Amino acid sequence: MAAMYLPRYSPTMKNKIHFHKTYIVGFVLGAVLLAVLAENAANAGGVSVGIVITPPVVIVPPPVVVAPPVVVVQDDYIYYPDYAIYYNSSRHQYAYLNGGAWVFAATPYGVSADVLLASPSVHMDFHDFPERHHAEMMHKYPRHWRPDGSDHGHDDHGDHGHEKN
Repeated sequence: MAAMYLPRYSPTMKNKIHFHKTYIVGFVLGAVLLAVLAENAANAGGVSVGIVITPPVVIVPPPVVVAPPVVVVQDDYIYYPDYAIYYNSSRHQYAYLNGGAWVFAATPYGVSADVLLASPSVHMDFHDFPERHHAEMMHKYPRHWRPDGSDHGHDDHGDHGHEKN
């Protein structure tokens, strides 16, 4: 058999076409690969790897507030009948009627503390408010009342003088 001659078909030509197609495909794939790698390299510069540890939450209980003990002061009155004035020896206050209203003050009204202390007095058995007992006290201990058989200014319970304010 004789060799046939086909002018358009030659192994060299066939290789060139094949090489040319491979070259274009390789070039495109290389360019795409280069672009992907360049993008990843650019993004990798901004990306950091680290471990974040959240600090523990510490709950501090509120401070315990302890209220001071309640001190109950029991009122203790001394009555001066000549002046219708009460002295609260627990609170160091005088109580008296003034214009129809009860007044509680650090000093007596209308008389000095020295004169009041020198006048007859009687210790009261009640521990609430003088206004609740005043009518009874005025009847029981009228003005110019004097204790029987005792010194001036003292009742049968002993000395009830108090410090001046």
